[in-house]
Amino acid sequence: MDTAQLADAIDTTLVLLTVEEAARRLRIGRTTCYGLIRSGELESIDIGRLRRVPADAPAAYLARRRAAQQAA
Repeated sequence: MDTAQLADAIDTTLVLLTVEEAARRLRIGRTTCYGLIRSGELESIDIGRLRRVPADAPAAYLARRRAAQQAA
C-alpha cells in the first residue's frame, strides 16, 4: 500500500475526494473515473476550477451498480 492509499484508508473525515482519490477507492483508472463523472453515473461537484467527488458517492455508485446487476 503506497502513502496515498494509506492516507485514504486512515482519513475517514474527508467530505470531498479528488477524482484520483475516488478512482483509487473504486480501484479504477483516473480516465475511467472522469468518464463516470461525465456520464453522470458518479456524482461530483465543481468548486471553482476544481472537480471534487463527495466521499459517499463511490459507495452510492457501487450500490446502484450492484442493484442493477442483481435485477438483471
